[in-house]
Amino acid sequence: MILRVLNLMVIGALILAAAYVYRIKYDSTVQAERLAKIRSEVRRERDTIAALRAEWGELESPSRIEALAKRYLHLKPVAPTQFDKLNALPERPPQLVKPDSADPIGDVIENLEEPQPAVTGSIRPPASTPSVAQQPVSAAVPSRTPTPAAADSASDTDAAKRAAKSGRLDR
Repeated sequence: MILRVLNLMVIGALILAAAYVYRIKYDSTVQAERLAKIRSEVRRERDTIAALRAEWGELESPSRIEALAKRYLHLKPVAPTQFDKLNALPERPPQLVKPDSADPIGDVIENLEEPQPAVTGSIRPPASTPSVAQQPVSAAVPSRTPTPAAADSASDTDAAKRAAKSGRLDR
């Protein structure tokens, strides 16, 4: 009787081992199919890249670009009279802003309004300290009128800016 039970246990173990081997074989087949699919996708992408590189090479060929330029741009050759000497160029570019006038960008910056602070539902603004938006605009934005001591440095700075625009720095 013990031999029969032992035989049944061995047969059961063999059935379980066969099922496990079949499962491993099935998983390996699925993985092999997946690998083959990925390899075919890689091959297809490489073929696409090779086709795109060939097309790019054709599109950037100098002979093609030259033919397109002749057809659509209607360029003329450069004549020797189009060149000039450096001393014939104007000394400095024209001034867009007169030196005595106010700075237009500075005026825009001075007239900016302070943005209202964004308040979310989770964070409340502190009530004890006044925020920048609650301060008067004259206190929040510094004045552009120079003090007598700063007037000399401001005029030096303006002169340096004008010299930098003209391309010359005399120190």
